[in-house]
Amino acid sequence: MNMKLAVIIVVLLNIAWDFFMEVLDRRSLKNALPECVADVYDEAEYKKWRAYKGEKKRMSVIAKTVNYAVVLVLLVFDCYAAFAKLFPENIYAQLFSVILLDAVIGIITDIPFSLYSTFVIEAKYGFNRTTAKTFVLDQIKELLLGLLLTGGLISLFAAIHQAAGSWFIPVLTGALIALTLLMSLITPALTRIFNKFRPLEDGELRQRLTQLLTSHGYKVRAVEVMDASRRSTKMNAYFTGIGPTKTIVLFDTMTEKMTEEQICAVFAHEMGHGIHHDIIRTRILSAFEMLLIACAAWFVVNTPAFFTDCGFAGINYGFAFILLGWVLSIISPLTGLIGSQFSRRAEYRADATAADEGYGEALISGLKLLAKNNLSDLAPDPLLVKLTYSHPTLAQRIEAIEKKLHGAE
Repeated sequence: MNMKLAVIIVVLLNIAWDFFMEVLDRRSLKNALPECVADVYDEAEYKKWRAYKGEKKRMSVIAKTVNYAVVLVLLVFDCYAAFAKLFPENIYAQLFSVILLDAVIGIITDIPFSLYSTFVIEAKYGFNRTTAKTFVLDQIKELLLGLLLTGGLISLFAAIHQAAGSWFIPVLTGALIALTLLMSLITPALTRIFNKFRPLEDGELRQRLTQLLTSHGYKVRAVEVMDASRRSTKMNAYFTGIGPTKTIVLFDTMTEKMTEEQICAVFAHEMGHGIHHDIIRTRILSAFEMLLIACAAWFVVNTPAFFTDCGFAGINYGFAFILLGWVLSIISPLTGLIGSQFSRRAEYRADATAADEGYGEALISGLKLLAKNNLSDLAPDPLLVKLTYSHPTLAQRIEAIEKKLHGAE
């Protein structure tokens, strides 16, 4: 079998899966709201949500159609190989050529849709605060950072394949695990390339949050507020880093719009992830995923026809990286199903921690406020939730918190 045809088939399977997910997502527009979240939107707000989601989904379908069409053209006409021939016949120059082409094509195809999403759709529904200057700087930073990180990763991949021989799979698995740990350590620093952070100011709120941490003997490097309002009115909070870089981050939009009780509830939830060692649990699950990636990588680089049938003289590690992404996308529904289930359980545990701290009702009201402010989907398709959602639905979370509050098993 011609391996170019096999690659095209893999891409077509990716297209089919992506659009199946889009169909499932659009179906939620017709779903009735569960009773426990019926008060989140009034009639006008629910109409606004449906219009917002409808516009976002239409744009998403168009963007994906364009991106996949470009990918198929690049494959059919051996554009990756043709561009690589412009570079020296050195494995690192060759891999960089493909990364560069893929990045530039990605920017050209993505920017129009990103511009429309940010400055038309998000602005229309009151979310956007991104200026043209911030948008341009973000694009430049993302391109340079992406080339640096991706180029470094693929260069490491190439070096391991050249040197490890029959030990390729275990060595690559170990390297990937080490890299994920390194990324966890440096992620707080990387986010500072795009946003500004400040310590949560002294006052009653900080005292209450500090008391929550110390009551469990739990320490973080810092509790910080991020200037999310520079780009959007949406609210969020998250836990990042490991070891000495553990940090809890609150969006400034959240500290401005939530009550202290609600902020403490969300904080207790984020603290719950730390108490239950969810990051460590995630790392263990990630180790198995790294092994799967290493096996798939071994298959790709040990099938020379993938490269020669697509116009290359031999292995191109940049193209191998792209192929690996497509191959993994075929098996991601299974790994995603497992990972999403694991993540949703972690969210239930973190919610239970907030309830145990006496913030159950505040968490419910805070989650509703978050959903309303972010125009969240309150009745997504159940199959879509099982396959892809890292969090339970709002209704599921509220039902679990209420059971906890009322002592139900």
